Amino acid sequence: MASAPLAEDAAQKLYDDPETGEKISKSELKRRTKQREAEKKKAEKAKTVVPSRPKKTEPNEEDLNPNQYFELRSRTINALRESKSPNPYPHKFHVNTNVREFLDKYEHVKSGETLGNVEIRVAVRIMSMRSAGNSLRFYDTKGSGDSVQIFCEANNHDQEASNNTPFAEHHNIFRRGDWIGVVGVPGRTNPKTRDVGELSVFAKQVVLLTPCLHQLPSQHYGFKDQEQRYRQRYLDLVMNNTTRQIFETRSRIIQYLRNFLTDRGFIEVETPMMNKIHGGASARPFITHHNDMNMDLYMRVAPELYLKQLVVGGLEKVFEIGRQFRNEDIDLTHNPEFTSAEFYWAFADYYDLMDLTEEMLSGMVKAVTGSYHTVLHREDTGKRYEINWERPWRRVPMIPTLEEMTGEKFPPADQMHTDETGQFLEKVLAKMNIECGAPRTNSRMIDKLVGDLIEPTCVNPTFIIGHPQVMSPLAKPDRNTPGLCERFEMFAATKELINAYTELNDPVIQRSLFAQQMADKDKGDDEAQPIDETFCQALEYGLPPTAGWGLGIDRLVMFLTDKYNIKEVLAFPLMKPVAEKATESSLPPNQLAEANVADKKD
Repeated sequence: MASAPLAEDAAQKLYDDPETGEKISKSELKRRTKQREAEKKKAEKAKTVVPSRPKKTEPNEEDLNPNQYFELRSRTINALRESKSPNPYPHKFHVNTNVREFLDKYEHVKSGETLGNVEIRVAVRIMSMRSAGNSLRFYDTKGSGDSVQIFCEANNHDQEASNNTPFAEHHNIFRRGDWIGVVGVPGRTNPKTRDVGELSVFAKQVVLLTPCLHQLPSQHYGFKDQEQRYRQRYLDLVMNNTTRQIFETRSRIIQYLRNFLTDRGFIEVETPMMNKIHGGASARPFITHHNDMNMDLYMRVAPELYLKQLVVGGLEKVFEIGRQFRNEDIDLTHNPEFTSAEFYWAFADYYDLMDLTEEMLSGMVKAVTGSYHTVLHREDTGKRYEINWERPWRRVPMIPTLEEMTGEKFPPADQMHTDETGQFLEKVLAKMNIECGAPRTNSRMIDKLVGDLIEPTCVNPTFIIGHPQVMSPLAKPDRNTPGLCERFEMFAATKELINAYTELNDPVIQRSLFAQQMADKDKGDDEAQPIDETFCQALEYGLPPTAGWGLGIDRLVMFLTDKYNIKEVLAFPLMKPVAEKATESSLPPNQLAEANVADKKD
């Protein structure tokens, strides 16, 4: 264990920062040295100018630039680290409540009242500080997303527990962003300008748990830069409660889904993330390499084929919630790494799935938001969608609806795979002035027509049904209409949320449909699925009549939190790398801009 830092130092030689004592790279040391020399010259030049006002005996930290603040704070913490009085990084602080519990439990406390016989031990982060002379401190703090005031008075200061440090001197070590442990009693301050005082912890002891070495963004301007919020999610969470609420909602959505399925007898399983074949969905995969086996592997695009093999083995209700990886473009609703939920239900069909989907999502929306009605704003288009999730939902047959919207009679469903149908679809696209990129396979052209004509009408939850078999190589043929399959896609706010179908379980038909997909692949469709012989062999052992279902969780979270940007609902979305000079520094965002300016001057 102890050898790891040495190996790391050997890979890149590190140097001691003479001011902060940190070990940093040569380029970072050079940058800091230039910055300090520039500041020193500026200070020497200022000495020759007669000041217009009296000098301050101590620097006002609000006037310091981020580098100066970091160095000053680092020196202070280094001194505490050496003296260990107090230790700026203690091992533990015993907590007996959190902020939410405190606020709920002691809401009844009256103005001017304290409960002296109740000990409160809470850990919080300082968000703002103010003082009244040397004998009174107020800290506005945050813990678990909730805010509480810490009221500190010299008369209640436990000097012995603070290493015999006087009140003012002890509290002078704290800064915005520090984590502190507070021991005190519940109370409510006496009001001056309000009818009711503020519920507070009246502190007897305040302990530094972990210092914050950087300046937090000002509370007035906040931390709003979108790109920096995604790159520094920890700082986003510190400054913006809305971000925390999004991830709490995400957790409730996943928990509701998990409980809904397990309550109905489904078993949660895990399947491989790396596969020899990228099957289960039509998507472009990521490729990785296994050194020991000397073979390329594909990051999974869907867990479908493995889950159905479990159903073959007798696990009649299975589901998985996990990551999928698709090497596709990044936009407002797509990220290459995303979370989906899939389940497979033996002895059911896609009609059962539509009923279950309505029950699940209607109940989920009500449980999570408190209403069946939600609103989604699209910042890219300025559109506002009012979505009603109450049952029942609209069901739209694909081909008849396209015929109505285009004014064209489509070929029979069992001819959708032919070259003649391809020529027909080309003409329909031209008539409707719809562009379809290469390769222009029949399935892609139909999908493009649906995307441009039908999907924009799906604001409230809608099932699009009656897909041609050519679009769905894993779905079972429709029991009434040859050439169609028993599949639905569920849309809301014009975007797909769920894909589901009665599963194809005939190994002969499955092989032929895989072969058709390979023909599309030969035409240049790199999203077409290859033949998976392992899966076909499993089907030969007997997959019972089964219904399969998949949900994009990230997109659902977007819709229920009114965030039309997938990066808002991912804790760590994929971002383009920043310039090397920025990545090798630990600078916060307001310092990066300053460093970039300094580099340009050099």
